[in-house]
Amino acid sequence: MSVWIAIGVTAVGCYLVKYLGLSAPAGLLERPLVKRLAALLPVALLAALTAQQTFSDGQHLLLDAKAAGVAAAAVALVLRAPFLLVIGVAVVVTAGVRALGG
Repeated sequence: MSVWIAIGVTAVGCYLVKYLGLSAPAGLLERPLVKRLAALLPVALLAALTAQQTFSDGQHLLLDAKAAGVAAAAVALVLRAPFLLVIGVAVVVTAGVRALGG
């Protein structure tokens, strides 16, 4: 039963955080610092999540096929490839490394 309590508490907490965001005064949201944080924070969080999912396995650093795929995607981005091609390159390299036993 404690799982349902945790789900309920999390749901109420998410609702309260959303309500606090909606009830923030407009003057606060117009400040340059708040605008800059709102623009940069999602990018930083997504980058951190991507790095954590790609380069770690619990508590250990891990370099495997996913890292090769990310590296190949980075090279494709540097070469200004279209986004779908970048994704395709990452998928093919990751699958190739895994097929070779890496």
